[in-house]
Amino acid sequence: MGVLDRIGQVLRANINDLLDHAEDPEKILNQILRDMEESLRQGQSQVAEQIAQEKMIQADLDAAKKNVGEWGKKAELAVTKGMDDLAREALRRQDDYEQQVEIYQKQLDVQHQAVAKLKADLAALEKKYDDARRNKDMLIARAKRATAQKQIATAAAKLSNVDYSSDLARMERRIQEQEARVAAQQEIRSTSTDAQFEQLGADDSVDQKLAELKKKLGK
Repeated sequence: MGVLDRIGQVLRANINDLLDHAEDPEKILNQILRDMEESLRQGQSQVAEQIAQEKMIQADLDAAKKNVGEWGKKAELAVTKGMDDLAREALRRQDDYEQQVEIYQKQLDVQHQAVAKLKADLAALEKKYDDARRNKDMLIARAKRATAQKQIATAAAKLSNVDYSSDLARMERRIQEQEARVAAQQEIRSTSTDAQFEQLGADDSVDQKLAELKKKLGK
């Protein structure tokens, strides 16, 4: 498993853990973006390290090729000087470096493929990060709408399970009773006042009759 693959697994595990315990969507999304940024930094560091190793192998390969050429020239020079033993040694050295060239070339090919894959994985991770950053506000808005809809649905469910008609009828009955009491008190006060005035009128009539009777009797 590659380095970025392991980073991706850790990142997915962190995201799944956050979603399992999600409470505030905005906080969760911000944390996911921070985790992705950290993964990008790690991935970039790993890619840079692998590129550096590729350059080192390339440098070793170039040095080995250079030595092959140099020892070949030395072998030719020894032959022109009639120094066969020295020419043989030069050819052995040249052969050693040729073997090194072959080894370094294979290593370079493998490293080049590894770096190419790392770069592709890193580019994919960067794209996912850019997509997540662009979609963050939209996802937050969707989460808030979902929360509001859930709250409305919960409130509607509570209202549908409660019958307020009987409570309203009781309240109306109490109001009617209060209105009746007030009307009765007003009626009582009005009747009492009328009776007092009638009594005053009755008293005056009796006094007048008494005075007429006394006059008749010479009293």
